[in-house]
Amino acid sequence: MSRSWSVSPVSAGLRCRCPRCGEGRLYEGYLTVAERCEHCGLDLRQADSGDGPAVFLILGLGALFVPLALWVDAVWSPSKWVHMAIWVPLVLGTTLLAIRPLKAYFVAQQYRHRASDSGSRGYDEDA
Repeated sequence: MSRSWSVSPVSAGLRCRCPRCGEGRLYEGYLTVAERCEHCGLDLRQADSGDGPAVFLILGLGALFVPLALWVDAVWSPSKWVHMAIWVPLVLGTTLLAIRPLKAYFVAQQYRHRASDSGSRGYDEDA
């Protein structure tokens, strides 16, 4: 099967779509990658983003929200329960919104660079 790079990894990631055709859904559940693309039949069983998306979110959101929390504390000095009421839902909500497209982006990058979780064979090669 010929490889088409017409689908941008960023586009596939943001839309949570197949990295080859950009049409089929990447996920069966919230974060469970489908076995095959429903549109083009791409075998997605070896698609594994590992801990990459979580690490980037931890570092990125930490770099964003910790200075904001310190600034809010320095300016208004709210009690600890106010900090909890502000930051826990904000960080949790941002994480839940960002993890799916970030994981999809990592899977699309794996596909683009012909990587698999084992490194032994690419996506378009038969088992």
